[in-house]
Amino acid sequence: MRQKRNSGQILLIAAFIMASLLLSTQLYILEVGRITSETESDSLNNFVSAIKQGSRHVVIGSLANISNGGQSSTLGSNLQRWSSVLSKQYQFGKSVLNYTLRETAPYSSGIWMYWGSNGYGVSSAYAIFTYKLSDREVDINQSYVMNITTAVLIESSYQAASGDVKQVNITFNLLIEGEPALAEQITIYYKVLDGWQIANATNNYTILDYGNGTYFASFLANIPSPNVEVSAHVADQREIYVQANATSTQI
Repeated sequence: MRQKRNSGQILLIAAFIMASLLLSTQLYILEVGRITSETESDSLNNFVSAIKQGSRHVVIGSLANISNGGQSSTLGSNLQRWSSVLSKQYQFGKSVLNYTLRETAPYSSGIWMYWGSNGYGVSSAYAIFTYKLSDREVDINQSYVMNITTAVLIESSYQAASGDVKQVNITFNLLIEGEPALAEQITIYYKVLDGWQIANATNNYTILDYGNGTYFASFLANIPSPNVEVSAHVADQREIYVQANATSTQI
């Protein structure tokens, strides 16, 4: 039923490029500050902030890749690469990024993907970081958490139109880190016998975007079964993919 997406690997490369650019920019500012003997507190804070933002880009890119069909080990291998980049870029002392992937249920190797039949779906990555920076002038030891989560909740109902034709209505909400978010791509499926069909123009398919993370989709379909099963496949604007299935309630 799920369509393969080709963007996962491209997004991962883009995430590393963005993370590296952030780091390189702040590292240059930090080095200039040392050469000119200017106050370094702001540049150090910005440097550490760039590391956190870089970590976030890597986690988001990894989850986008995994949710689009990549290997679950992608998160760990990418964070190892990111840690290696950090250890090599800082010239004045020791720069070490350690990370721990969450293993507490429902997470495994830092990943939780649940695309259920109860109207709820989630794609999530969770990692705990400790960054240490030390040389003759500075000593930084900071911990931070990255929990990137995209979730979709759907409710569906239908009413008989004529014969086996049914009018199906679906309301769904997209959440990013628990907050309403906009979708980049939405595909609605409905089940006929043992196969899934895409709702499209031939079904008088319409979708309404309320602009606040809530969407309403409606279509007509010839579905012989009294059990009308639907599925919402959604990619957020970070290209993290999530889906959820539901059985429609007759009204």
